[in-house]
Amino acid sequence: MQEIHKEEFSLMIGFRTLAPAVLGMLCLGPAALPASAQNTMAAPKARFSGVMAYIGAPQLPTTLSLVVAGGGPSAFDSTKLVGVLAGSKTQAEVASLQQKFGADNVKSFLTVFNFVVSDSLRYVKEQKIALPSSPNPDPKDGKALAAALYKLGVTPSGNYDVEYMLDGLVSHPIHVKVMDDIDAKYGNAADGNYHAVLTQAMMDLKSVYGL
Repeated sequence: MQEIHKEEFSLMIGFRTLAPAVLGMLCLGPAALPASAQNTMAAPKARFSGVMAYIGAPQLPTTLSLVVAGGGPSAFDSTKLVGVLAGSKTQAEVASLQQKFGADNVKSFLTVFNFVVSDSLRYVKEQKIALPSSPNPDPKDGKALAAALYKLGVTPSGNYDVEYMLDGLVSHPIHVKVMDDIDAKYGNAADGNYHAVLTQAMMDLKSVYGL
């Protein structure tokens, strides 16, 4: 992985210095809310799969690892992230995804993925949420990062769901906001395609690494 440039490092430090607020909004448990709010928030469901959403605190060390693996917050590139995750299997994985979904849909997936990260980081900054001081797992270790991401997507029933994973990376409320923004900018079909291609990519990584 290339070294993080000074401006990227400075931006990450800017996020980290907001640490006291990091879990203030995202880790607020139901017991801290009025009963009416608890009822309103009870059992939200994923938009595309319908599984019960993950409503716990996001795993921010893994989030930071994903961002750094893709080039850092100011230069995130989803193709670079795919290269880290798939390693020597990258070309084969991209070819497989293109065969399953078509080259245009894979291109759309990569474009939307870039937007997802930048939009999520925008909300992170607006809500004064700090990324942790160190990524975990190592952003250079594609297998470890793939395993951490896959684990985030395993629901209580034991099945993988990509929306459950995304909730675990940024929180359910931010994930919903980002999906709304995808719909507004690229359309609902592109949103659905992004989730479908990412699901397949994660299942392929599961197979490659025996997760």
